[in-house]
Amino acid sequence: MMNEIRLTLLRWYGACAKFLQKPFFSDYRTIAGLWLLMCVAMIIKHQVDNNFLIFAGVFHHTVAELPLYVYYPEEYIDVNLYGPVFSLIVAPFAVMPRPVDLFCWLVFLCACLYVSVRKSNFTRYQQLFILWFCSHELLNALFMAQFNIVVAATVVLAFTLIERERDFWAAFVIMLGTMVKLYSIVGLAFFLFSKHKGRLVLSLLFWGAVLFAAPMVLSSPEYIVQQYADWFDAILTKNDHNMKGIAGDFGEPTTNISLVGMVRKISGCTTYSDLWLILPGMLVFALPYLRFSQYKHVAFREMFLASVLMFCVLFSNSSENSTYIIAFVGVSVWYCCVPWKRTRWDIALMVFVFVLSSLSPGDLFPAYLRTEYVRPYALKALPVTIVWFKLCWEMLTKDYESKALGAL
Repeated sequence: MMNEIRLTLLRWYGACAKFLQKPFFSDYRTIAGLWLLMCVAMIIKHQVDNNFLIFAGVFHHTVAELPLYVYYPEEYIDVNLYGPVFSLIVAPFAVMPRPVDLFCWLVFLCACLYVSVRKSNFTRYQQLFILWFCSHELLNALFMAQFNIVVAATVVLAFTLIERERDFWAAFVIMLGTMVKLYSIVGLAFFLFSKHKGRLVLSLLFWGAVLFAAPMVLSSPEYIVQQYADWFDAILTKNDHNMKGIAGDFGEPTTNISLVGMVRKISGCTTYSDLWLILPGMLVFALPYLRFSQYKHVAFREMFLASVLMFCVLFSNSSENSTYIIAFVGVSVWYCCVPWKRTRWDIALMVFVFVLSSLSPGDLFPAYLRTEYVRPYALKALPVTIVWFKLCWEMLTKDYESKALGAL
């Protein structure tokens, strides 16, 4: 009986693999067209999006020199948590008519991720795999019109620029992303791979100063300085709120969907600090840095990119459903950028990631499991957590010398 099931699965897998090898799926225009259609679908579903109203408000409030981190219930629900420099990024979209503004914003988000992958040093096969595998999770992020898509793009682009010894522009990308949303600071994890560390440090300082002052073109220096101070306070308040979001506290928990959140929600305990998990996690993340002999292998460096993209989601109590587009890029890089053939267990793990982490927020996933288990206990983080630990183990034990690249 087991042999029959195994043969059936192998035949099904072979048929799927053969179907996916058709030229249609290996054409970049197909993916670009699909992502554009997803933007259109989002506009049909939501001509006005609350998150985008918050984003546009950052620009309008900056121009009017109104506080950026307070509630404006007459304009939108929730509160802005993006840095003042975001006012410049969102400015072109904030002055457009609706729903053109939202559509252009969604296309901009998709274009950032698409271009960052296409301009990377990944092979054609690797680029196609990343773009296809992340497509459904991209749809989840587009549903919330979230900037997390650009965060993923900034990390990938920063890595690519450091690999190409363009440290000045890598510093710009890192600082721009960080001063909008702190996740992008993980781009500094590639510092040891830079061949021009001094130039990179000076460039970070230069761009930090330029971007700090840049929003002042829309308002006054005094106002912008005060908003940076308020931003810091708002992030601390949000952090405290997220830590208290254990299972049962909210009817539909949507924050702290991470490894630290999963542990907290399953245990139901709020008396410990997240540092008890974050510090060991940082140690596990950093241990592969000790394998200096592997630095010369591009696949090893790419695994740091994968690890960074997953780590910043798994160990942040601000992670939401829409944040996982960042982690999904990391999972894709983990799978397809190693110099060995992935096993069937690895393939099964990717299926697990796709089903539980990507499909669970939507209607294709059983509603009972989603509402009773996945959401209350942040189980969306579980498959990515397994991948990340497996990745860390591989980085500590495997040889990444270039051989035939792994394939399906």
